[in-house]
Amino acid sequence: MGSRRLDASLRNLPAVFLLAAALALPAAAQAAVGVTEIAAKDGGPVTLFYPSSSEAQPLKRGPFTLNFASQGAPLRGNGRLIVVSPGSGGSPWVHSDLARALVEAGFVVASPEHRGDNYKDLSAAGPESWKRRPAEVSRAVDAVGQDARFAPLLALDKVGLYGMSAGGHTALALAGGRWSPARFRDHCEAHIAEDFYSCVGLAARLNGDFLDGMKETIALTVIRWRFEDATWQTYADPRIAAIVAAVPYAADFDMDSLAAPRVPLALVTARQDKWLLPRFHSDRVLQACAACERLGDFPNGGHGALLSPFPPGRSGLAAELMNDPPGFDRSALPEMDRRIAAFFRRHLLP
Repeated sequence: MGSRRLDASLRNLPAVFLLAAALALPAAAQAAVGVTEIAAKDGGPVTLFYPSSSEAQPLKRGPFTLNFASQGAPLRGNGRLIVVSPGSGGSPWVHSDLARALVEAGFVVASPEHRGDNYKDLSAAGPESWKRRPAEVSRAVDAVGQDARFAPLLALDKVGLYGMSAGGHTALALAGGRWSPARFRDHCEAHIAEDFYSCVGLAARLNGDFLDGMKETIALTVIRWRFEDATWQTYADPRIAAIVAAVPYAADFDMDSLAAPRVPLALVTARQDKWLLPRFHSDRVLQACAACERLGDFPNGGHGALLSPFPPGRSGLAAELMNDPPGFDRSALPEMDRRIAAFFRRHLLP
C-alpha cells in the first residue's frame, strides 16, 4: 500500500513542480523597479534603476509622473549593469521606459549626469563635454561598485552601455572610435548648410531666407575659433563589453577606427532625424562597420524617437528637431526596448 502511494507521488512530481512554479510566479511578477541616486567621485549624481522588493508608488520627476519604488530595497537580478548615457541636455527620466525594460530583464541600470551637459546645465555641451563623458561613464561604474547595497549584487567585469545622440557619441568612443574637435570643425566647414543643427544645436535656425548665409558664416567663425585641436581623443574601459548607440553624433570620428569595434556594437537609427542627419552620422558608422548590428530603424522617426516618456511642452526649434514627425507610431517603442534588452542579454550573460 505504501509503495503504491510512493509510485503515485512520483508520477505526480511534474504536477508538483508546475504548481510550485505557478505559486512562485506572482512573487516574481510583483517585483517593482526601484530608483535611487548615488554620488560619483569627481562627477555629478548617478541615477540607478534596479529590481526591488518594495512597492512602487507614483513618483514626480520634472514633467513626468513615474511608477517606481523610490529608495526601494534592491533584489538580485541577473548580476549585470547597464550604463545609460543621455543626450545633450538630457536626464535619466526620458529613458525610464528603456530602464524599466532592462530592469525587467534582470539588469541594474545606471545613468550618470554629465557635467555641463544635462537638463540643469548646458554650459559645456558639444566637444567639451564629449571629451569628459567616457570617463564619467567609468566613474558611474566605479560608484555602483563601491555602493554597499549594489556591489554584492553585481559582477562588473562585463558592463553594457547604451547612449543616445551625444550619449551615442560617448558609446562610439567607448567602442574604440577616435575623434577630434578639429574633425568636428572639418565636418561643419564641409557641410554647414546641410547639417547645420549638428554643428550649432539650438543656437540658430535656418529659415530659407537671405539671412541663412550670414548665420552659416557666423557659426563657422565661432567653430573655427573654438575647435582647432586635432589631437585624437580616445578612451578605453575594459569593463564595457557590449554597446548600443542610438541616433549617435558620429561625423567627427575616424571611421577606420570603428571598422572593427572592440566589443559588440549595435545601432538604432531614425530616417527622419533632422538634428543628426543619418547620412552624416549613423549611416556612416554602419557603412564602415560590417560587424555592427542595426537593432532597429524607424522610417518615420525623428531625433527624439527613442525618448520615452517623451518630454512635453517643447516649442520652437526644439520642437521642430525633437517632436515626432507625422506618421511616427510610439507603440513601436516597447518592442525596441525589448530588443535592446535582448542584445545585452545575448552579449553580457553566460
